Order: sequence, then structure tokens, then C-alpha cells
Amino acid sequence: MSKQTHSFQAEVKQILHLVTHSLYSNKEIFLRELVSNASDACDKLRFEALDNAGLYEDAPQLEIRVLFDKEARTLTIRDNGIGMSAEEAASHLGTIARSGTREFMAKLEGEQRKDANLIGQFGVGFYSGFIVADRMTVETRRAGLPAEAGVRWSSEGTGEYELEPLTKAGRGTDVILHLREEEAEFLSTWKLKSIISKYSDHLSLPVLMRRETWDAEKSEQVLTEEWETVNKAAAIWARSKSDITDAEYQDFYKQISYDQEAPLAYTHNRVEGRSEYTQLLYIPKKAPYDLWNRDKRGGVKLYVKRVFIMDDAEALMPTYLRFVKGVIDSADLPLNVSRELLQESRDVKAIREGSTKRVLSMLEGLAHSDDAADKDKYLAFWREFGAVLKEGLGEDHANQERLAKLLRFASTHADEGVGLADYVGRMKEGQEAIYYITADTLAAAKSSPQLEVFRKKGIEVLLLSDRVDEWMLSHLYEFDGHSLQSVAKGSVDLGKLQDEEEKQKAEAAAEAFKPVLERLKTVLQARAKDVRVTSRLVDSPACLVVEDGAMSAHLARLLKQAGQAAPAAQPILEVNPEHALVKRLESDPRFEDLAQILFDQAVLADGGQLENPAEHVQRVTRLLCA
Repeated sequence: MSKQTHSFQAEVKQILHLVTHSLYSNKEIFLRELVSNASDACDKLRFEALDNAGLYEDAPQLEIRVLFDKEARTLTIRDNGIGMSAEEAASHLGTIARSGTREFMAKLEGEQRKDANLIGQFGVGFYSGFIVADRMTVETRRAGLPAEAGVRWSSEGTGEYELEPLTKAGRGTDVILHLREEEAEFLSTWKLKSIISKYSDHLSLPVLMRRETWDAEKSEQVLTEEWETVNKAAAIWARSKSDITDAEYQDFYKQISYDQEAPLAYTHNRVEGRSEYTQLLYIPKKAPYDLWNRDKRGGVKLYVKRVFIMDDAEALMPTYLRFVKGVIDSADLPLNVSRELLQESRDVKAIREGSTKRVLSMLEGLAHSDDAADKDKYLAFWREFGAVLKEGLGEDHANQERLAKLLRFASTHADEGVGLADYVGRMKEGQEAIYYITADTLAAAKSSPQLEVFRKKGIEVLLLSDRVDEWMLSHLYEFDGHSLQSVAKGSVDLGKLQDEEEKQKAEAAAEAFKPVLERLKTVLQARAKDVRVTSRLVDSPACLVVEDGAMSAHLARLLKQAGQAAPAAQPILEVNPEHALVKRLESDPRFEDLAQILFDQAVLADGGQLENPAEHVQRVTRLLCA
């Protein structure tokens, strides 16, 4: 290979521009990213060497070295990990394989433009070196290749990079930063040690620097040829809990999650029995930007006997807990375990079940605590992750009862935070069902005419407006012996909550209104399955409902928006015989127009769309001009 010049991928050019012009706060983050990359390279070598021990060559001890040269103004991060071939260097350092560039750009808007912490979230940590360097050089050779197969990559962070052959005796990678003049603070042993201690103490392999000593003749600190380990070099999860401070737990979380905030809660346990493993699991405070990305792998980091195996081992955590971050270190799984084997392993199933229960216990500790601060924490968690947790009602039948107790909703009595147990505790005497309504938005649910009789009687109704709610309700039928009942399905039956006089009055109204109902059925036969008198309305003239067991109008709309065909089913129009507009139907010669407008109003109040808005406008205009 001769010296070659290549252009960066367009997305890389965008990122490099942002790195050099926008990310100028918390510059020290670059060292965290590059040391982390070096650690990953060592993990990859350790994994590949399971099948090919020759990859260790003559250096079985994996390590990272950080060294600097004040005169040359260079800072080098050196690892003896897997290294890169020429093709890999061009691929890994010149393009971005994972999607996320657009989200990264979007995040760097407004107040976040200075936030260098963001760079790690999007898999582009290598480019953080350009925050402090005006040129970066990478000298690398892949383990197992001859010394002549090394490659040198270099770039000034503009539009191009150069590749040229290199003879490199040792495997691994040197990342050499040519620092700008104003970044001389990073050419200091004390500064570099403090950054490594802050961000990389948890790494399970040593980070080495040359020892400094005082030179009396020069009256200054000078570097010796002796190397010392500047991090603890012990996996945090393998240490005793009593030896780990809360700050260390939080720092480790920030390192693996790229989150700037401390976690909401965490748990660290060693599990023994049929399966032996250690778990260190965290619940974040904020939802990640890609929480709803279907292509994003969820899961925790998997280690086997402290050997890194894979990121995002989704088989170890159910999908509805994909926001959980952390590490699971198994003593039983084989070191060459693959994603396919994870799906089938009995040990993995035990780990998954144990970890799920541990996360749910953490959430229960917050949700059911007598401490107001813990309850506030859980409510904050619910705002961020509640919609995801609801998925568990259908995915995890073994824990369905526990999950049901963790659900929180808005209701006609409270704007948020209503648990099913709270609702049952407030039920009216004689009330048998838990009432709810689903809608596109909370505002639409609150203003639904179907709530009117419930408000009149002071009966609490849960207001459900998440897209996942309809799916959740197809798996959650009852709670604590009380069935869940939609106020928009079937005839309203309040049972013991409706006295005999009200029932007789409703029956009499229905009988007296029969002629009008028959005419309405004839006019609306193409749009309504039935027309009937209702007692659920107080102030509104009409509303739409569906039969018990039928698909709700809200779910039908969601399916349509998702491009799926919803079963064609006509709704039932319920009318309030006491309303002035409905009474007017009996004698008004414009009966057909009024009937159609009545139905259109019910459609709009239900959150639906009119099939022919222009026709509705014409009818209303005719009535206004009469």
C-alpha cells in the first residue's frame, strides 16, 4: 500500500465541524472517550483470543499507556489490543457505521451546543480528540498480522485523511494528539491522572503513566522510565459493596451510559444458587433519545468471569426494561457464548428472571415508599418511562400483577400519579368496576362527553392517552377483583350507583322518544349501527360508543395511522333526550341536516375526523342562514 488520501464520509465532515467549532466545554471528555476506546480494543482481543491464543503474540498482558511530550506538544493513548488493518482503519475512522448522526446534530442546538458529553452517546467518541488537537495520528496493526502490515492514519480534522503503510513491531493502536497551543494543560501528569481517576477508575485493565520525580538540579518534576498504574484496575462490580462509595457508583454509571446526571436508583448484588452471577443495574433519570428506536438494541453489558463478551445483551433483560443500564457478570456461561446461544441457555433464563425481579423491586421500593421524596422520584421515573413499562403487561405474564401495581395514570380526580390501588381505595360504595377512557390526548380524554354522568355522580374515571394503552388493556382485564370497563363501550350500566328512579326515568324517556329514534336510524343508517337514548350524557346532545368486545374508535384510528387495516365497524349513536338540540328534532323540518350535524358533532367530540368536512360546513351554513 502506498500513501493515499481519502475524503471523509459526509456525516463525519459534519461531526468534525461541530467538534472543532461547538464542543468547547468540558474538554477533558476527549481522554475518557479515547481511553474507553482503548479498553474496548483490549476487550475485543481478549474475546477473539479465546479461539486463537496466538493473537496475544508475545505480550499476553493487556494494558493502556498514556504518555506525553511537552516539547513536541503531543499526547499519546497507546493500547496493545486488537488493533486495525488498513481496511479497518479506513472504515472505522473515516465513516460512521451506526445511525445517529442526525440525532447528534439535533441535540447540539441551542443551549446544548457546548456539551461535549453528548459525543459518546452517538458512537463517535474518537472524533472528540479534535476538541483539543489540530491534528490526530493513529498508528496501528491488527493482532495476528505481520509487522509490515501496520498502517498510519492522519488527519487535521477537515475534509480528508491520509493512509500510509507502517512497520509496527507491537500489535495494537497509538492515538497521537497534536495539541493546540492553548491546550498545554493536558501535558501535565497531575492533570491527566486526575481525569483518568475520574472517568476510568473502573476499567478492569491497568492504565499506566510514567512516574514523576523531583529533579533538584532542574528544580522541576521530571518523568522517569518507571511506569505506574494510575487507576484502580479492578471491575467495580467485582469489588465489595462496602468498599464502593456512592460517588463511584454514579461515576461508573455515567461512564457506561454517557449520561451527565446521576441515576435514579441502582442495585449491586452477587447471586448464588442454580446460576452464579453479579449484577450492577441502574435506572436512569431521563429517557435516552433512541428509547423508541426499533432498530436500537437494548440490554446490559455481558461479562463472563470478568471477560467482556458483548454490549446490549438484550437476552438478559426483557424489552420493556430496555432503559436499564448496567453490567451482568456470569460465572457459568461459556466464554464463547453468542447471541444465538443466549436465546437458548437455561442459565441466561435464570439471569433474566432474577435481573427482572431485581429491577421491579427497585421500582416498588420507590413507588410504595412512605417517603415523599421516593414517591416523587417514582413519579419522575413514570413520566420518562411509564409508557415503556406498560409494554410489560403483555410481554411478562409472570410479573403482570407486580407491574399492574406500578402503573400510574391521570384521572378525573388527579392530573397524574393515580395507581390502581389508589383508585380502588377511592371507589364509591356499590361500585364494582374500574372505569377508564382512552383518547389521543389527555385534553381530549378530559373533555369527552362520555364522562358527564360519571362527573355528575363523582365517580372517578382513569384517563388514558398513551399510544400503548389500548394494547396494554388487551392484556389487563381486572385488578384486585375489579374488572376494567371502558366508559365508551356498551350501554352505561352503573349498577348499584344508579337508583331505581333514574332507571325508570331513562326507560320512560326511551319509550317517548321512539319515533324520533326510528327516523334517526333511517337517516343515519349508512353511518351508525344503531341510535339509542342514553343516560350517560348530561350537557352534550350526543356521543358515539361501540359494543362491548368491539374495537374502540381510538384503537381503530391508531391502526389507521400506522398503515394497518382496522375492521370496518359502525359506531352506535347515543342521544340525550333532555338536550335542546335533540328535542328540536321532533318538530324541525330540517330533520335530516340536524341529524347529520348531530352525528358529525359526536364524531368530532370523540376525536375522529369527518369523511366529508365540506358537506358538514354546507349543512351548518344552511342552518345559520335560515
